[in-house]
Amino acid sequence: MLPATHPTPHRVAVLALDHFASLDLGIPGQVFLAARNRGPLYEVVTCSPGGRPVRTRAGYRVLPDHDLDVLATAHTVVVPGIYDGRALTDGTLDEEVREALRTAAPRARLISICTGAFVLAAAGLLDGRPATTHWRNAAAFRALFPRVRLDPDVLFIDDGDVLTSAGVAAGIDLCLHVVRRDHGTEVANRTARRCVTPPFREGGQAQYIERPLPDPAGTTTAPTRTWMLEHLEEPANLTALAAHARMSVRTFTRRFREETGLSPARWLAGQRVAHARRLLETTDLPVDTIARKAGFGSAVSLRQHLNAAVGVSPLAYRQTFRTPAALT
Repeated sequence: MLPATHPTPHRVAVLALDHFASLDLGIPGQVFLAARNRGPLYEVVTCSPGGRPVRTRAGYRVLPDHDLDVLATAHTVVVPGIYDGRALTDGTLDEEVREALRTAAPRARLISICTGAFVLAAAGLLDGRPATTHWRNAAAFRALFPRVRLDPDVLFIDDGDVLTSAGVAAGIDLCLHVVRRDHGTEVANRTARRCVTPPFREGGQAQYIERPLPDPAGTTTAPTRTWMLEHLEEPANLTALAAHARMSVRTFTRRFREETGLSPARWLAGQRVAHARRLLETTDLPVDTIARKAGFGSAVSLRQHLNAAVGVSPLAYRQTFRTPAALT
């Protein structure tokens, strides 16, 4: 279902419901329309039930150009977050919305931003699947949709044809991830630059959950994270990293998790996988060399980590996502 297989731009349909989150509604158009490679890669359309105006709590209404019929023509359907409505209060949907989503589901990729996951769940499209939503809504989500495998600690989840994200900015992360999945890292990075946003954010929602402020003395592990990125090829152990940060191992581990949402080892493994993916996409280096440059030491270790992260071997990944040098 890659957009490159379509002779015309990949159609993204955004479903606007009453009480929509203003920024969420604009994210798909902003990101996908910025993704270009010798021409537009995506077309973005917006719809609502009956093509009627929909309102936001920010004090204005939006009049979409389409009704729900357009969902049946979309390759990707995006559901922005909502602040109110039946999906949030009792886990149900108006029948016309439910049926439109269920009709689109077999042929379209489904994406939710923030509490848009409640809409997909209310349509019965997340049962038995992993999903995420804003951490503040996690308890309510679990109560309404116990059959969904909720993970409120991550920024987004890619489950193939269904993808869900946490609040607001995580919707940008997810849309950029989709561009990267569809067209490779170089296109995604150019898209991120056009949107003036990082192409990838580390960690999960844990770094944003409200908690008592830590001791202000030496609170940040950022300099050590920068050092880790500059020395991915080198072995790293927790004692040495804590010493670099001038903290005890216990304090370093706790503050690292507070700031990134991940343990130092898991964060570093993710950065090494990301670097290996870039090298696989943009160079002709042998897999053994890439493994060493990314800090995995051997092709076997790289294969294990890449397979765990994206489900394919290094050679299969390169064949799928290799970006020709002439591509601009």
